[in-house]
Amino acid sequence: MSRKSKYENSDYKNGVDSFNRNTFLSNNRKIWRVAKYIRLSREDGDDKDESNSVTSQNKILDELLKDFIQNSNDEYVVYDTYVDDGFSGTDFNRPDFQRLLRAIKDGQVNMIVTKDLSRLGRNYIEVGNYIEQIFPLFNVRFVTKAEDIDSFYKPTSVNSIMVPFKNLMNDEYCRDISNKIILANNARKRNGQYLGSFPTYGYRKDPNDKHKLIIDEESAEIVRLIFKSFLNGMGRVTITKMLNDRGILNPTAYKQQVLKQNYVNSYNKEGNSLWCDTTVSRILRNEMYTGKLIQGTKKMLSYKVHKQVDVPKEDWIVIEDNHEAIIDKDTFYKVQDILSRDTRIKGDGSGEVSLFAGHIKCADCKRAMNKKSTNNKYKTYYYYVCNTYRKKSISTCTKHTIKSDYLEKVVLESINKQIDLCIELEKILKRINKSEKRNLANYNLERMINSKQDELEKYKKLKKSAYEDWKLGEITREEYQEYKNSYENEILNIENNIQYLEEEKQKYKEQVAGENSWIENLKKRRNLTKLTREIVIELIDCVYIHENGDVTIKFKFADECERMMEYIKVNEELLHEPKAI
Repeated sequence: MSRKSKYENSDYKNGVDSFNRNTFLSNNRKIWRVAKYIRLSREDGDDKDESNSVTSQNKILDELLKDFIQNSNDEYVVYDTYVDDGFSGTDFNRPDFQRLLRAIKDGQVNMIVTKDLSRLGRNYIEVGNYIEQIFPLFNVRFVTKAEDIDSFYKPTSVNSIMVPFKNLMNDEYCRDISNKIILANNARKRNGQYLGSFPTYGYRKDPNDKHKLIIDEESAEIVRLIFKSFLNGMGRVTITKMLNDRGILNPTAYKQQVLKQNYVNSYNKEGNSLWCDTTVSRILRNEMYTGKLIQGTKKMLSYKVHKQVDVPKEDWIVIEDNHEAIIDKDTFYKVQDILSRDTRIKGDGSGEVSLFAGHIKCADCKRAMNKKSTNNKYKTYYYYVCNTYRKKSISTCTKHTIKSDYLEKVVLESINKQIDLCIELEKILKRINKSEKRNLANYNLERMINSKQDELEKYKKLKKSAYEDWKLGEITREEYQEYKNSYENEILNIENNIQYLEEEKQKYKEQVAGENSWIENLKKRRNLTKLTREIVIELIDCVYIHENGDVTIKFKFADECERMMEYIKVNEELLHEPKAI
């Protein structure tokens, strides 16, 4: 049967009847305006299959059209080739597919050819909707090479049970591949590999390993400047103005203009190079700068719905010390402490944050104190007043007012006294740690641990020996079980004893003066003559103002100081041990 006569059957007649004869007819010849549709998706794993490459698909479609032309009286004109390279089949919001739909609606296309059903899409419901509803509605002939589908000359090929079955298999394939990709990527993330397309501002990808981050010194210097300026009392808005005044490119512009990255920011589509305070805030809160790799903060809603949703923080994939830090952890956590407090800039137009902002509270209501000013003919005076009293009700709390310069003087004196006290305590601690009894106690701990470890090995060997005796028939199963339970109880008790002794040993180690780094930091601040914002942030947790003018200061190192004093009290007798004659 010739190709021509093959089409002269009921399928052909049904197709002709359903075709709109008012278009594409010339001397009884049908004119097909053909759209070749090609799709390639990395998510589908198609990039690993040469038969699915763009070039290969295009060649297959050209051969299919050539066969149609040679074996048909119809006229075939290729209107355009539509290629979606790198787009998932589960989502039909693809650029060239949407362009194809517009051509169909405008009457420019009345035939679509594609390699197979999976190229059209892998969403079972959506593919069926296009084949059974949308294409027929616009009188569009749909043809696939692999499944031999032809909606015009072979209408039954579309209605075959194999079409929805094949679509379902394509859908399932995509779901399976999606799950495998997610599992594989999560495993790589847990191994410390960076999988993002564009690294955080301040970093770039290692040219020798695209999954490793290295510092980009030019932008990292700006990150350091932002943190330093903030710690020195500069507000976020003021930092923003400083960066813009200096002509420094914002992260988006830097990636595009300097690093030449194909980076798109949905909030900055116009390519504006100016900084904003929200960008500064994000940088100040980004823990990636401490060397911590944080990934998996967002995920796709499903393999079909490509909308990103937030992942709970406890499910993030976090790797400590994964790359070189731009900001040390102490500096970073100081900044987080400031950000968590209620800080306001001074009212003098300097743009700097007030000295005690976020660190001063009413001793009674525990709410923040407000800094106010008053003027006379010669000078402006600053003072603090309880925010509850000022804004809510005088019956709720009292003024608790205190002059700013007096408060600064009191706090400065208290800091110097506290530093001197801690240094004296350190000297006493050193005397205790050098005492013979102290060293003897540490030595005895070592001996006890070694002894318990020997005992542990003995019972492990006895347990093994009992098993061998049972297998050799020297003891019964019941006797073996009795020995086994007895030895396991002994082993558990010994392991608990060893753990306790190790903890005691660690306590001794931590109490050695040389390891108290907080004291070393205090020594650097000894004999202060001026109070600065940086010092307040580093040393003070909160300043409480009482109604009678008294000031209570809670230092950040107070807990360490108390532990040192308690240790000295417990070991006070070691300070008076008799000296050897």
